[in-house]
Amino acid sequence: MARLQPVRGTHDLYDEDARRHRHVVETSLRIAEHYGFGEIATPIFEFTEVFKRTLGETTDVVSKEMYTFTDRGGEEVTLRPEGTASVARAFISEGMMQRAPCKFFYQGAMFRYERPQKGRQRQFHQTGA
Repeated sequence: MARLQPVRGTHDLYDEDARRHRHVVETSLRIAEHYGFGEIATPIFEFTEVFKRTLGETTDVVSKEMYTFTDRGGEEVTLRPEGTASVARAFISEGMMQRAPCKFFYQGAMFRYERPQKGRQRQFHQTGA
């Protein structure tokens, strides 16, 4: 029988905690838009190579902390451990260099396999500009 608890390093947000979380995200978005940043939303998983190339293969994030798996098509993919690499990939693959300089804001769930402790979870929310 499946366990009915959240996976270690994750948690549910409801009621006041969910409202606070939404308030922080919405406030961050308003501030970013005020300063001329456009929002960018990237996939929650990427080809593993994106993170190896942008973060470096020898970093702790890449070598120890990523949730990586082989999909049914045989491709190695990773749940995003941070947002910057995906934004850089989108900037290049979508041909945005011709529009440079560009200012983007992103936010979303990120995933790292690390020892959960106060202030550090396996699933966390990141905003960046």
